[in-house]
Amino acid sequence: MHTPNVIIHRDTGAWRLQVWVSFAIAVFLCTTGLSYLPGQDIDRAFMIMGYLFCLSATFVLSKFVRDNQSQKADTPMWRWVVYGAFFLAMALTGWGLWRMNINETYKAFLLVSWLYLITSTFTLAKTLRDGHDADLAEARLQGRTGAVLPSQSMQ
Repeated sequence: MHTPNVIIHRDTGAWRLQVWVSFAIAVFLCTTGLSYLPGQDIDRAFMIMGYLFCLSATFVLSKFVRDNQSQKADTPMWRWVVYGAFFLAMALTGWGLWRMNINETYKAFLLVSWLYLITSTFTLAKTLRDGHDADLAEARLQGRTGAVLPSQSMQ
């Protein structure tokens, strides 16, 4: 029996390391910026909640888009919830940052670190999902190549 040549794409270890380091740096920068945020504790709490809301909404949006890539797996209402949550999180956090009465340089730092967190989260989610997909493809391939066809078992 001839087994077809199947190429399973896997990211390199260097790429995975880069993605994790980038995500860790983004989290560190956001944590540092929010920890030393001048002003009232309520402002700091609002921004921490906003950043966490954006972070979780980004992971959910990444999963939703990937799950519905080849065929629609979710309901239209769930689509509204996922996209609505992401854009609401981004809009409210951006609004809170814009309205905050702090130094413009500090605002710029918080803005850049926040956007870095969002982009590195999308990249991390994709990298994790690509690895999972490669694991599934490899498991399927190993399952097929290890199987014996009924006509072969009689010989």
